[in-house]
Amino acid sequence: MSNFEYIIASLPFLTADYRYAQGESFNAVLEEIRRDLGEKDSQSLDFLLKGFEASALDGNFYASAGKHPVSFIRDYFNFDRKLRNAKVKFLNKQLGRPEETDLVLGWMEDDELMEFPEEEFTQERKVLAALEQSDLLSREKDLDDICWEVLDNLSTFHYFDISAVLAYVAKLHIVDRWLALDEERGRELFHKLVKEVRGTFKGVRYDEK
Repeated sequence: MSNFEYIIASLPFLTADYRYAQGESFNAVLEEIRRDLGEKDSQSLDFLLKGFEASALDGNFYASAGKHPVSFIRDYFNFDRKLRNAKVKFLNKQLGRPEETDLVLGWMEDDELMEFPEEEFTQERKVLAALEQSDLLSREKDLDDICWEVLDNLSTFHYFDISAVLAYVAKLHIVDRWLALDEERGRELFHKLVKEVRGTFKGVRYDEK
């Protein structure tokens, strides 16, 4: 059985200057979290981590996500699929390729192609504005800000459950990538994540003065 209060209270495993301590890493933090997760919740974490692998993001993966028992998984990867398709559409337009080239539109089930339902992508305008920027780092920053906002919304009122843990891990994955791309931006996101975790453990959100 998962000990969510202990996990949340122990996060984020960060030093004062918002870097990993010696010997720590994204994977090391995951192992710390996993020690206090039950088998079922650990499997949900594995599913989330698989979704960070570009090679796994096909129609069958997103179809499996849509049937997952954890609502966070269903909703997050529904957003992720729409975000991926928006990026691909933008690239197709820039390269003069047919709009639907490489889009994830469906999955195979019993040798039959099943299509995902047409749904509104509420973040589409923000995503397109981000993609239209010429500066690569600014583009990635804005896209990650959109993802962060979605993660905030999906974890609202989830304080000590698997959704809170999964949202934290998804945000930490964003932070980890920025530490490699731009240390200042990575440390900024680390600071934001620390405040969020501390506020969540108190049962409220708060801003440091």
